[in-house]
Amino acid sequence: MNQPVKMAEIMPEDVTIPEGKTFEQWLESRIARYDTRKLDWNALKFQADYDPKYRRAQMRYIGTGATGVAHDDNVVPAEHFTFSTMVLPAGCEGPLHLHTDAEEVFFVLRGRKLRFMIEHMGQRYEAVLGERDLISVPPGMYRGLVNEGIEEALMLVIIGSTKPETPSYPADHPLSKVKRPKN
Repeated sequence: MNQPVKMAEIMPEDVTIPEGKTFEQWLESRIARYDTRKLDWNALKFQADYDPKYRRAQMRYIGTGATGVAHDDNVVPAEHFTFSTMVLPAGCEGPLHLHTDAEEVFFVLRGRKLRFMIEHMGQRYEAVLGERDLISVPPGMYRGLVNEGIEEALMLVIIGSTKPETPSYPADHPLSKVKRPKN
């Protein structure tokens, strides 16, 4: 594992308000209110079109995440990480995928039986998480999840990159052969 990167210290006198904005306008641009968000069932629709078990939705707050959505004017720009919520219907799954450039954190807000699978160099780990549980997956490990519960699950998803690379799938996974549309 790599050692954590220490961020440069930023003192109050080092903070620069973007040109053309007041202090208040700048801080207002850093707020993402729930009533201005919408669930995006299309961000990963190519997966659900292949098989409905992959149906899930993203609601973006900071940055666009790693779903392949290229741009969203309705988010706070990412400076160090992305932050979104994911809705995963009962019986649905997020397929095994790999982020090579960033840690990914899942925090379960609602849901009782979410099975997370982590694979690395021939080893497999599984953990069932419930409400208020968290898992942090380092870069370079395949991760996937299944909602084995009877209710829709809601999770916070944080990715440690301002613009994460689009993830890849294991070579033997059927989604590795599906062409992802340009968003």
